[in-house]
Amino acid sequence: MLYRETFEDEVVHLRNSFSMLEEACKEPRSSRLFLKLLEAVLKTGNRMNVGTIRGGAQAFKLDALLKLADVKGTDGKTTLLHFVVQEIIRSEGIRVADSIMGRINQKNKNRTPEEKEEDYRRMGLDLVSGLSTELYNVKKTAAIDLDVLVSSVSNLSEGMAKIRGLIITEKLCMDEKSMKFVTAMNCFVSYGEKKLKELQGDEAKVMSHVKEITEYFHGDVSKEEVNPLRIFVIVRDFLGMLDHVCKELRSSKTPRSPNPLAPFR
Repeated sequence: MLYRETFEDEVVHLRNSFSMLEEACKEPRSSRLFLKLLEAVLKTGNRMNVGTIRGGAQAFKLDALLKLADVKGTDGKTTLLHFVVQEIIRSEGIRVADSIMGRINQKNKNRTPEEKEEDYRRMGLDLVSGLSTELYNVKKTAAIDLDVLVSSVSNLSEGMAKIRGLIITEKLCMDEKSMKFVTAMNCFVSYGEKKLKELQGDEAKVMSHVKEITEYFHGDVSKEEVNPLRIFVIVRDFLGMLDHVCKELRSSKTPRSPNPLAPFR
């Protein structure tokens, strides 16, 4: 029967999906660079809003990341995202340079301040550009329909229940053909129920982790939230914006970081 033939493939697909979801829940909190970016956004926002009721914020919802490109400087081109990325690129470049300075100290001795600054920029840009790779599972998870996964697990359980009912019916016939079918199906049900139990455990664990990371980055989980995986969609879209800015900076001359206190609107 079709259910039995496709059961193993469906279980493997679902377990792989739940495994990817679990990794996606770990990545943002374990990424030093992502957390540093969030900290830089918060500090920049507080500096811009100094003296106002919003000037002492302790946190912000991740939705705000998608608005960084909308806040532009007086030149109409530089955005708040550009500023934050430039700040992170420089600080990361300095951090990397300091960690390897002992090995290249002699080589670095005669470099001009401008050349050193370009080195910081290049090394920092390489690191920041790699954030999308670091958050690979987050980006993949953003395309998942969680309702479909949950429904698939439920459908497998319902299918197994139907097979158990079919076994009971076949037992009533008591002929040789029916008994062979019952024996084969009993073995499958024993195996399948074990797999389903593991799958349901994976599902429960992942749902708990999704709720946990959403509350960590987004505050209380709204019952009205249509997509439980929205946090991953936000991060994926932000990474797309970040990649775009990094490409712009890589192809441009060394920019001078704007003052975050005045020129943005």
